Amino acid sequence: MNALGSIHLNKTWNVGLADRLKASASTKKSRLESYRSATAEPELAAKLAERVAIASAREERNAERVRLKAEEQAAAEAKAVQQALEIEAEARREADERAAADRQRIARVIEDQAASKAERDRRYAERKTRTS
Repeated sequence: MNALGSIHLNKTWNVGLADRLKASASTKKSRLESYRSATAEPELAAKLAERVAIASAREERNAERVRLKAEEQAAAEAKAVQQALEIEAEARREADERAAADRQRIARVIEDQAASKAERDRRYAERKTRTS
């Protein structure tokens, strides 16, 4: 007997390719069987159903979040368009007011020139009547 107990080291471990393939196949087979037996359990089916429900609820929340973001973005764009239209209308109104003020100023200048001409013509006529 050695220090490890009654282990005999007289067997040689010569594992070939065929032995490794056989061990791999048996491991794969046992894992597949354990998976199949585990999936047949009602607890696992309940857990899977719960996970599916959680995932669908998550997807619904994400869809709602995306929809709300789209609505907010659409509202922001509509507000920006409305503000742009208001600014454009204000600019158009100011331009119209400036044009009206310019027309009034021109009309006053023309009236003043006409009045000056009329006054000059009146003075000329008075001078003509005095000298004749």
